[in-house]
Amino acid sequence: MPDSRTLTDPAPYDALLLLSFGGPEGPEDVVPFLENVTRGRGIPKERLAEVGKHYFLFGGVSPINEQNRELLAALREDFSGHGLDLPVYWGNRNWAPYLVDTLREMASDGHRRIAVLATSAYAGYSGCRQYRENLADALATLAEEGLPELRVDKLRHFYNHPGFVQPMIDATLAALAELPTAVRDRAHLAFTTHSIPEAMAETSGAPQDPARGRPGGAYVAQHLDVARLIAAAVEEATGVADRPWELVYQSRSGAPHVPWLEPDICDHLESLHTAGVPAAVMVPIGFVSDHMEVKYDLDTEAVAKAAELGLPVARAATVGADARFAAAVRELLLERAAVERGLPVERRALGGLGPSHDVCAVACCPNPRAPRRAAAEI
Repeated sequence: MPDSRTLTDPAPYDALLLLSFGGPEGPEDVVPFLENVTRGRGIPKERLAEVGKHYFLFGGVSPINEQNRELLAALREDFSGHGLDLPVYWGNRNWAPYLVDTLREMASDGHRRIAVLATSAYAGYSGCRQYRENLADALATLAEEGLPELRVDKLRHFYNHPGFVQPMIDATLAALAELPTAVRDRAHLAFTTHSIPEAMAETSGAPQDPARGRPGGAYVAQHLDVARLIAAAVEEATGVADRPWELVYQSRSGAPHVPWLEPDICDHLESLHTAGVPAAVMVPIGFVSDHMEVKYDLDTEAVAKAAELGLPVARAATVGADARFAAAVRELLLERAAVERGLPVERRALGGLGPSHDVCAVACCPNPRAPRRAAAEI
């Protein structure tokens, strides 16, 4: 069975779409951007301005668009360096370049079969199905405009691909090296990801228990698998056995009465301090790049909490445009292309969960507000 690293033929695909969240690129963009993100929820503009204070602290600019430009360049460089003549486009869910505009451009350029990389590594409504819903909406718009029919296939979840995990291992070791030598070997690891409602976490992913007849539990299970991989690699590299670690959460945005995944990173740091832990490393395994939720919730809020407690902390870098991640995207694309041609191929994955599915089940990661909303069947 061929290894995905040896594949070279992208057929049937004639283009790759990098699909991301989007973010404001100036103060005047902040409220319109947040209106896009919260559309249909009836949130007053005054409240959005208050929520937008995180962006205003950074000049109204989210780092995510520039980081996607860097990833776009890394993908094009990797493709070119490996003789893969496949154009790479970029579209966003909530800000320019908008997804529908990019798909319109791709159709006009003659592309018809498109592979899609969403910049979210894990199963879940916001990280997977919502992107599929956005694709369905955009494709419907293009059909109404009379443009040629496009087929889009979203590449599988990449949370446990070596090209995503290995850079995070290196980043964790680099962050540990930033701590004072006296506390380095006793530092705890706090693996962080976006908190989501418990009900949403419960229904995330493909069905895992046929007796239940419904999906569930993939969001947390996948993060825990990645955390174990990194913790084991760090133990091997440092020689420090049984270093304590925990999966914690950040960036909660829901109503107080709705249960969300916990503990919050700031609460966790306080617990570590109370328990006499001398230092901690925050490892944002839930995020592909150092966007606003990393820069504010970790680098600003969590670092301020640690300083208040007198707890030394370091923050591991995200994968970003690491060349190994760009290579992983190429592998995932060529792997899926081989599958579409009916060829056997090794699907690389680390940890205990194995490679993710290619095509999402109909009941996968249901929309909590509109269960019947159409999603692209990809």
